[in-house]
Amino acid sequence: MHPFIKSSLSKLNFELGRNPKVEQTRDYRRFIPAPYKAVFTLSADFELAWAWRFSKGLADPVEGAKRKARLARWNMPDLIRLCDQYKVPVTWATVGHLFLDSCECKEGIPHPELARLKHFENGYWKFAEGDWYKDDPCSNFRDAPEWYCPDLLDMIQQAQVKHEIGCHTFSHIDCRDAVCPPEVFRQELMECRRLAEQRGVDLKTFIYPAHTVGNQEELPKLGFSNYRTNLGNILGYPVHHGNGFWEIKSSFQLEWRRDWSVDYHISRTKRIIDRAIKHKTLCHFWFHPSFKREYLEQVLPPVLEYLNERRDDMWLTTMAEYVDWLNGEIKEVKGEKVKAMVP
Repeated sequence: MHPFIKSSLSKLNFELGRNPKVEQTRDYRRFIPAPYKAVFTLSADFELAWAWRFSKGLADPVEGAKRKARLARWNMPDLIRLCDQYKVPVTWATVGHLFLDSCECKEGIPHPELARLKHFENGYWKFAEGDWYKDDPCSNFRDAPEWYCPDLLDMIQQAQVKHEIGCHTFSHIDCRDAVCPPEVFRQELMECRRLAEQRGVDLKTFIYPAHTVGNQEELPKLGFSNYRTNLGNILGYPVHHGNGFWEIKSSFQLEWRRDWSVDYHISRTKRIIDRAIKHKTLCHFWFHPSFKREYLEQVLPPVLEYLNERRDDMWLTTMAEYVDWLNGEIKEVKGEKVKAMVP
């Protein structure tokens, strides 16, 4: 489809209220704590080079992955500063390898203790030859900063705002059942948990790489309380899958769209926030830290400022904290006692 036509249809569907789709319930207080009218959560797919090394959309995937990683590194200090300035927390869904200061090959093999995916292809990636870890530099974060980032995790944990660190698998795998055996999935997530615990982090939120949903039944067994789905932009409510385990639906991706003006980027995003407040829903935005500088410098600041202005109407929280409230583990929000009615 021609980009102009695609952009025009997107704008038309937005004006007609079709995108994001709005779910409604009379019993919204099951999902929105008083005295708020809406809940807002924000997540980041934090992956540096790991997400792009098999990309079908890049002429040289590995070099393109490194460029993405360098842009994310350039953006991170400003992202943390803006979140502090406007008091907006983020759930940073982090690839586990980024926790490492360094790693080394053992008999020429990176991470031989971890099970591998076999060759596969999906809508985004083509892994057709060699070992899954063939691009791992087996180096350190100073010499290969595209593949490790303990320094950036320090920045997140030392921020003024209380962010959440979540899980995005250890090596950004395709998690679908047809591609990923349960043993591979479990080993990836257990390694993430081991490394996170060394930083005092209890992983509760899981976000699937490239929306490759699968192995859901393993998540609560591994200690996760929630995960994100991207099955279409939705202003609605989380889905309870039993035993305190929740699905959080995405509402909108924050990214630079070349066919939109800066003013339209800002106004559309603000109007989505307004719609969530009007309809008393959850609003979940997500982004890649490698988004273009134009978005970071011209669009994101007024959006975060607007969220800060609306915080009396909207609870700005992390995914894990929201789910803790849904599960009745948080008894007080904004200084008032609240009750979550878990299905």
